[in-house]
Amino acid sequence: MSTAPASYRKIIHIDMDAFYASVEQRDNPEYRNKPIAVGGMPEGRGGVVATASYEARKFGVKSAMPSKKAIQLCPDVIFVRPRFNVYKEVSRQIREIFSRYTDLIEPLSLDEAYLDVTEDKLGIGSAIEVATQIKQAIFKELQLTASAGVSINKFVAKIASDINKPNGLKFIGPSSIEAFMEQLPVEKFFGVGKVTAQKMKNMGLHTGADLKQLTEEEMTKRFGKPGKFYYQIVRGIDDRPVQPHRETKSMGAEDTFAYDLTALDEMETELDKIAQTVANRLDKYGLKGRTVTLKVKYSSFKQITRNQSFTQPVGDAGTLAQTAKQLLAATDINDVRIRLLGISVSNFGPLVTKTRGDEPTDQLKLF
Repeated sequence: MSTAPASYRKIIHIDMDAFYASVEQRDNPEYRNKPIAVGGMPEGRGGVVATASYEARKFGVKSAMPSKKAIQLCPDVIFVRPRFNVYKEVSRQIREIFSRYTDLIEPLSLDEAYLDVTEDKLGIGSAIEVATQIKQAIFKELQLTASAGVSINKFVAKIASDINKPNGLKFIGPSSIEAFMEQLPVEKFFGVGKVTAQKMKNMGLHTGADLKQLTEEEMTKRFGKPGKFYYQIVRGIDDRPVQPHRETKSMGAEDTFAYDLTALDEMETELDKIAQTVANRLDKYGLKGRTVTLKVKYSSFKQITRNQSFTQPVGDAGTLAQTAKQLLAATDINDVRIRLLGISVSNFGPLVTKTRGDEPTDQLKLF
């Protein structure tokens, strides 16, 4: 293993394992070793899984999945109502552990964060050792497991943390990065959502090695502005610093449908699902906003947005769904064919205290 020059950053990505579900299993012995899903109840309209335990994931149950689909896959799954106040407190305790080692902490959500330990507070010097100690402290003090990825930049560290889940630790050093990127499926690349990934595959681009064959000009021509970023990232270049105080401007979700929607009840059903997803994300990041925006894309690819502002911050699924439906009704919905609907929340104002990472928009969408 080659020694990294001093100019390399030492970046750790910590990702809690099935965070909400693990907290519930820790606090409720009757849930341990059983398939549980934290989120909307199946008897309600638009119920969505926020997090599934690993016992449930074995059956294919996963985040953002409709609750009714989860039951089809795993009839024995136990639905648990989320306790976001508890998750936020546990997240605060996790951050306190992080802060023993560095002040350069960029939270992405309640359950994951980037840490820059190039110069760690305790003078340990080894990012691998720092990650090991953090994982041990989280388990000893909070009875929870976390997975860690260690590398020289944020993108590679984030990918690495997912490799040996749960309770994993993976180091990808400078000399291994390019070879690692070449074998990586395109859908694993930062900022590549399902639509972009499918577009790449339709072009015969399936792995990082395939992307690497394109020049920067070709990447930009085919994928627009993100193409330049893809060109760099496939070569292991990611200069984004860990940003402790980055503020969220907006958060939302959208869905492109398998077939165009023409009936109002279909549209409203989809808005219920999207609103639940947005509400889950807002809760996860500890956010509420004063402006709700509806996005509509028609089969002609014409796109419109409509928004409504409130005097007080909102974030619950019911308010988001109701607002989106009212905004939709105010448009001309007669004889239209809709291929995409989206809901976003913004105008968080001075009440925002949580931060998240600078993930491209694809990371916050449902496709």
